Amino acid sequence: QVQLVESGGGLVQPGGSLRLSCAASGFTFSTYGMRWYRQAPGKERELVATISSNGATTDYVDSVKGRFTISRDNAENTVYLQMNTLKPEDTAMYYCRTLILFKVYWGRGTQVTVSS
Repeated sequence: QVQLVESGGGLVQPGGSLRLSCAASGFTFSTYGMRWYRQAPGKERELVATISSNGATTDYVDSVKGRFTISRDNAENTVYLQMNTLKPEDTAMYYCRTLILFKVYWGRGTQVTVSS
């Protein structure tokens, strides 16, 4: 079955960096686009970054442009989110997501906390 497992979250000071990973299994990873979302307490889930199946096309929400980079390794069935210059407002649970045959799959998320 389809599985998405996020890792790499943690506590980091403002201005710091983290690299999130999402390990995928149960489907042909290289065929599907992937997305990172985040959800802060009391807020709706927000799309952060998107990457096409071959990694050639990426897109970001305005608030992370220039700071976050989404990438993927189709040989390792993994999608990454490199987060630099982190701000307290980046604090959230981060989820990876894919859409396969009209069904949405989510991981369980990894917590990112940006605080001094």
